[in-house]
Amino acid sequence: MKLTSKEAIQMLEQERDKTSNERWINHSICVGNVAGKIAKALDLDEDFAKTLGYIHDIGKRYDYIENGVFPHAMKGYDYIKLLGYDESYAGICIKHSFLNNDIDCISNDRDETDRTNPHFEFVKNYIKNEYTIYEKIINLCDLMCTTKVLTIDKRGMDLLLRHGVYAKTHYHIKETYRLKEYFDDLLGYNLYDLNRLY
Repeated sequence: MKLTSKEAIQMLEQERDKTSNERWINHSICVGNVAGKIAKALDLDEDFAKTLGYIHDIGKRYDYIENGVFPHAMKGYDYIKLLGYDESYAGICIKHSFLNNDIDCISNDRDETDRTNPHFEFVKNYIKNEYTIYEKIINLCDLMCTTKVLTIDKRGMDLLLRHGVYAKTHYHIKETYRLKEYFDDLLGYNLYDLNRLY
């Protein structure tokens, strides 16, 4: 089943009164809006990109702390599947967290991804194939947005201040810049110069 950006926004807005922190909702809206602008500039499906951005963190609707690296990713994936939406929508809930198709290329406060997590092998195998351009757009937008659009320098500092430095930090930062350069090359100009991005 297909999902539109209008339906995805409604899905987010329904969570406002149920969550203890609306920040993830506002972040998701920012990610979706920026993703739509990048997709439009690349002559891609703007609505699809916005939709993926809006739902990428939907697993945070559960408002709980769970041991392991994948709680919101897997909860979001399961939730979107439960609602009957296509794999391309559910998958972004997992793929947005990992750059370079690598389970260790993640921005968090652990020195390595927890191999004892019951979802480890599923996630590792799920992300191993090349991401679509839409999935790469969401990867980048997630690393550019808090509740507003930032440069990856400023967003990176935000992540460092919240998560700290860990063994894979250098690797994750390097891949973030590489992803931004990928989109600069596709656009033929600096992504930050994209009209009305900020």
